Amino acid sequence: MLVARPKAMESRCPCCHCRTGRVHSHYMRRLADLPWQGRVVEIRLHARRFRCADAQCPRRIFTERHPETVQPKARRTVRLGESQLAIGFAVGGAPGSRLSDKLAMPVSGDTLLRMIHAASFEPPEAPRVVGIDDWAWRKGQRYGTIICDLERNRVLDLLPDRNADTVASWLEGHPGIEVIARDRAGVYAEGARRGAPDATQVADRWHLLQNLGEALRLAVGRHRKAVSAAGKAMASEMAGNDDARPEPPVETSPKLDCLRRSRRKQRSELYAEILDLREAGRSPRQIAPRIGMNVRTVERWLAAGGEPEHRRPPARSVLMDPFREYLEKCLQEGQRNGLQLWTEIKRRGFKGSRATVYRWVAARKARPPLVAPQSPWRLPSRRNCAWLLSEDPTSLEAQTERFLHHLHENAPELSIAGELARRFAALIRGDDDAGLEQWIADATNSELASLAAGIGRDIEAVRAAITQPWSTSPVEGQINRLKTIKRQMYGRSGYPLLRSRLLAAA
Repeated sequence: MLVARPKAMESRCPCCHCRTGRVHSHYMRRLADLPWQGRVVEIRLHARRFRCADAQCPRRIFTERHPETVQPKARRTVRLGESQLAIGFAVGGAPGSRLSDKLAMPVSGDTLLRMIHAASFEPPEAPRVVGIDDWAWRKGQRYGTIICDLERNRVLDLLPDRNADTVASWLEGHPGIEVIARDRAGVYAEGARRGAPDATQVADRWHLLQNLGEALRLAVGRHRKAVSAAGKAMASEMAGNDDARPEPPVETSPKLDCLRRSRRKQRSELYAEILDLREAGRSPRQIAPRIGMNVRTVERWLAAGGEPEHRRPPARSVLMDPFREYLEKCLQEGQRNGLQLWTEIKRRGFKGSRATVYRWVAARKARPPLVAPQSPWRLPSRRNCAWLLSEDPTSLEAQTERFLHHLHENAPELSIAGELARRFAALIRGDDDAGLEQWIADATNSELASLAAGIGRDIEAVRAAITQPWSTSPVEGQINRLKTIKRQMYGRSGYPLLRSRLLAAA
């Protein structure tokens, strides 16, 4: 405990600022202060009340002020409040309370939250270039908006929703913005157009390439039969090549095969029902509740031109790989007892269970051993196939080139789509937008027609993405920080608290 007395003989009235030395009375203020040697410190301040010397002043009696030490009516010193507020901003309410107790600055979690809510921030400098993106309160259901200054790489504000009116209102309150970097969402395009009509909108390059990848995956999904036919042609071509024999399929039980056929039939019937409702004039949002599916799933199935094919890769045990050569040799010698094989490889350091060995032996009994198990060829997935179509043909392996040759023979449309994808990626990665309109014209009647239509509607922002250096990448970094703060509070923070902590971190 420390005892303090003010030395000044006079004080200034907070109302009329008249100086006076007429003491009215005394009282004791008990103030918490920063700790000393790990001990809680309390200051007992002998405060005085004064009579105002100005007869016209509405305040007759006032308490002397010590703004450098303590605020009026406060029970802690200014420096202790600043330290506790920093702890609250860093870790939140309840964790901050526990940390403050360890540091001999006890405070409740609710008090820390009140201090955070009451904190004020200096207004930032007027921004010239901003980035706008969304962040998830709850993924797929509720979103907010984050706005960042791209020149200074700091958060400007956090908006509670993803709405064009909210974005337009914020932009109207911050005149002078010249460039707005955003993703492809129409909400932000409309909000920027209404709130800052003179600003240049810049579409994010990463989102443009992501849209390209999604369009290619949908195109491949519409030609699943061609991909399967190319895989069969590739397998028959490699059947006589001992150096690269494709891996035979893993045998499954009749019960599992029956279940997979049943589910495949159910998906086919669902897709037929979706098509019937679509032909009747129903939208995906109207179709989804009628058949019990998600709206996004209905849209994806319609865009792909069919129900999805769930192709699972063959199961493989990593534990068996070091002992595969020894086990193959035992099988060739006629040893097929799973228990005995497990016992022998266990002596050699095998850590797996007997069931793992039993499954491996059962699979080998149902099919011949692989000639070259270390380098099997597998049919690429839809995502990998789309990626191969967009790659430079000169950089691909010989097997991949042969597969793409068969694919282009079965689906020439995918060959055109791959060429268009490479041209568009080169445009986005370059700095010359001269060929953008020609690309839109070439892609209008191709598998990338929907992407070309979207680019045409947003062509000015896409041009700016090619010719200007701005993107929303710094905004994504701030969203990562926002997620960290949100998870520290277990996702239960309200908008005002989350906004205060994010702006303090910025």
